[in-house]
Amino acid sequence: MKLNSGGSSTKFILLHPYIQNKQGSSGRLWLLAVVSFFTIAFLLSLVYNHAPASSSSSSSAATVASLSAVAPATPGPLPTTVINTLLHYVSRSNDSYHMSGPDLKLVSDIIRKCPAPCNFLVFGLTHETLLWKALNHNGRTIFIDENRYYAAYVEEKHPEIDAYDVQYTTKMGEMAELIAAAKEQTRNECRPVQNLLFSECRLGINDLPNLVYDVDWDVILVDGPRGDKPESPGRMSAIFTAAVLARSKKAAGGNPRTHVLLHDYYRNVEKVCGDEFLCRDNLVESTGMLAHFVLERMDPNSFDFCLNKAKPSSSSPSSSSASSSSSSGSRL
Repeated sequence: MKLNSGGSSTKFILLHPYIQNKQGSSGRLWLLAVVSFFTIAFLLSLVYNHAPASSSSSSSAATVASLSAVAPATPGPLPTTVINTLLHYVSRSNDSYHMSGPDLKLVSDIIRKCPAPCNFLVFGLTHETLLWKALNHNGRTIFIDENRYYAAYVEEKHPEIDAYDVQYTTKMGEMAELIAAAKEQTRNECRPVQNLLFSECRLGINDLPNLVYDVDWDVILVDGPRGDKPESPGRMSAIFTAAVLARSKKAAGGNPRTHVLLHDYYRNVEKVCGDEFLCRDNLVESTGMLAHFVLERMDPNSFDFCLNKAKPSSSSPSSSSASSSSSSGSRL
């Protein structure tokens, strides 16, 4: 629109609102296009970078699975050189109360031949405790000791050791009386096949943890409690309990045999009780100090510990055996 005033002309430019809206919409479209471009580029970069990582993770998982399939589920037995080294140093300890080399080798050979996992029960915490645990590293090893404070000390110092204490109520001077009472009760409280947890037999140990009575033991070593003085508890209860545990195995499809090792077999209590409850017919070898019995699982209706009664032999040890070990166990 034009306006004339005084010969001069003034021009006005009028912008219609439609034109303004059109220019603003065009700018927003360009902004949206730019944002969309960068968003798509970012997403493409994520997809590109994630694909190799996923492939690498899958490859690693496949490798681990392959190695797991090849590797054994449980570690194998100790190499012979390691076993021989352990035996060598333990047998040459300065401790006066330790097993001799032949005794150590006998126990080691039995544990080595025991099918894994081997269940090994030991009466007595002695100089050889750590050795027994190491030799049976694939199996279960439980220790029973008469001293609750020492058992707690050993477990604190060696957390890998499982030790339990038991309060013996016997004395060596009562051996003849205890054996006579057990013989009178062989069809009742002192029968050879039973769960000692519920037994009232004076020679039976009935206050151990339940697992001791539930496990089928493959090897039992009796090297405690003390038995060097008349007022000492003696090993009558330990020997009787080992004999009952061995004959009372529950797993019908498992190994029916139990190897029972009795240390200090030359002494009177060990000799008499060993022959009475472990039985001379089951004695397979002896070093003079260490006797090796093999007991079979028995029928629950059996009431005789020994099929053939044999008179106890002399309890005098040979000079070479007596010099190789002491009559009382040692501590760690």
